Amino acid sequence: MDEPVELFDTVAAGRIDVQATALLGGDGYVLMQRAGQAAWQCVLQHWPQARRLVVVCGPGNNGGDGYVLARLARQSGREVSVLHPRGAAPRSALAQRACTDYLAIGGHVEVSPDCLRQAELIVDALYGIGFSRAPEAADAALIAAINAAGVPVLALDVPSGVDADSGKVPGEAVRAGRVLQFIVAHRGLYTGTALEFAGQRLLADLDLPPPALDGIAASVQRWSKPALSQYLPRRRLNTHKGESGHVLCVGGNHGAGGAVMLAAEAALRSGAGLTSVATRGVHVAPLLARCPEAMAHGIENIAGLDALLARASVVALGPGLGQDAWAQALYAAVLASGKRLVVDADALNLLALEPRPLPQAVLTPHPGEAARLLGTDTASVQQDRFAAAQALAGRYSAVVVLKGAGTVVASPGQLPRVIAAGNPGMAVGGMGDLLTGVIAALCAQGLALFDAASTGALLHALAGDVAALDGERGLLPRDLLPHLRALANP
Repeated sequence: MDEPVELFDTVAAGRIDVQATALLGGDGYVLMQRAGQAAWQCVLQHWPQARRLVVVCGPGNNGGDGYVLARLARQSGREVSVLHPRGAAPRSALAQRACTDYLAIGGHVEVSPDCLRQAELIVDALYGIGFSRAPEAADAALIAAINAAGVPVLALDVPSGVDADSGKVPGEAVRAGRVLQFIVAHRGLYTGTALEFAGQRLLADLDLPPPALDGIAASVQRWSKPALSQYLPRRRLNTHKGESGHVLCVGGNHGAGGAVMLAAEAALRSGAGLTSVATRGVHVAPLLARCPEAMAHGIENIAGLDALLARASVVALGPGLGQDAWAQALYAAVLASGKRLVVDADALNLLALEPRPLPQAVLTPHPGEAARLLGTDTASVQQDRFAAAQALAGRYSAVVVLKGAGTVVASPGQLPRVIAAGNPGMAVGGMGDLLTGVIAALCAQGLALFDAASTGALLHALAGDVAALDGERGLLPRDLLPHLRALANP
């Protein structure tokens, strides 16, 4: 029941279920019983003291899994009630069979949510992974009652009301402390609004024969801490600073010098051999006072930028850049240089005004910037973060890091990655500037753009998690800097 690495969409999950059923003799009840047994083992492991269970069963096969769990719990001596919405008796043949077996041992079914008041544990088996619309009024009221009960909730496969493909929550949804996914993990539970409802995500593979997955590929990779050691190996003893690349950070318009400095410091702490800053002249002295390792240059027009661009391995473009004439001139010069880029903040807004392919770039938009780049609205981006990231990657021929809860990294021709780290304390100005510097540093050290973007987003998020151990509220971007260094040396 460990966290998975590969995440699947619901079409793939359905195909696996069909292939597994065929391999197990064609009787889908075998799988249903395995799912119910796995759920019961999960209850025993995590809530061994719970004596009164309420299992909320819907009319489909997800409800059937719940009936199997209810039967096993009752046979073990627990006090069990099955609750289903009025008029929502089992409709699938497998769910009917599971319900019959439950009733045969003396089990009973409730239609009033009043029984939730006596529960020590609620099991959500209302909807399955194919449900993607807002619940109707009666079901919405039942879900609200589950959430108001004040007891632990275990969801089977997916919290009811959460879209297992996209992670959107179009109406009421169950807030589950734990979710036990069956056979494969569902990509929608790892990003966006779904994170508010999914709690701890577990996986039971149901001991399927390996051929059950033949010909079926994951649609997303979960990118977690073990990836760091693969992509950030130890340096050889006989190394020099030139081998670790030269990052040029371009930005810091009037009133925004701190943004470009955060990017530069992050680049240095993430291992860049050299880091230069092209910014407004008024910012040079304070930037050098804060970080003498950065080579700060006052650039009032593009004449002084060419020499800096010639020496750079990668350019971090956008932190504090602004959109005035100065910003537009620097932006145009950087794009014309042909250098590998990490594009953030106002550079993204300038790109949205005149879209163009950037095949040597990493774009790092938050949902609002992503909406402008796609010509849509933020709500649409958040409705399906995987689709939005892939649409951006296709439109701009670039690697895209769609920031937010469950950051998504996409690139043309690559399997998207979702970052399994980060916390709400990181929702503060300057965090994106830091991320820009981290990714640029990894690009400068030789990682391919997609790997640099994925590893950089992970490194940044993990550093945020360590920094947040002292509390999320009040977390500042600079709090991450010492942890970037530590984590960049796995």
